Amino acid sequence: MWWPQHIRTSYMTAEGTQGVRAKDVKDILPVMILMVIIFLLLLFWENELDDEGVVSTLEHLHVDYPQSDIPVRYCNSMILQRSIKGPDNACRKEHVFIHERPRNINRICSSPNKMACQNNSTILCFQSKTKFKMTVCKLIEGTRYPACRYRVSPTEGFILVTCDDMGPVNLQRYVE
Repeated sequence: MWWPQHIRTSYMTAEGTQGVRAKDVKDILPVMILMVIIFLLLLFWENELDDEGVVSTLEHLHVDYPQSDIPVRYCNSMILQRSIKGPDNACRKEHVFIHERPRNINRICSSPNKMACQNNSTILCFQSKTKFKMTVCKLIEGTRYPACRYRVSPTEGFILVTCDDMGPVNLQRYVE
């Protein structure tokens, strides 16, 4: 055990019973304070990560597999749950949730179906070989997040994504 010798032996009294002395508590107080500080740092660090880069991945923004069992107001619930919003907290006019395994979406980057993402663009998009089940959320009310209301449109379609060395980066669009 890592405790100092005088602490380990101080628990035994003359009769063989255990007891704690004030000096023992005083010796472990700095360790306990350090543990509390580390806990608080980790807690705040985790919250910082949630507010920054973690939410911008394609999987977090667009993949819902298996599809969440939200019987009413699927789009409104998912968009709030994942904090999906445009610049300056504007409501997104449309958002797509893909109901497909992440590994199948990752395979799109090795697809031979490559094309320019937009007219006159040098950025290449990769199109899925098969149609995926999706839910398209179309804005029907609101302008500022979180007061956005969406209409649910289940559909199937090919998706076009941009890729880097790690896999899909952005969902560019879908084609029914």
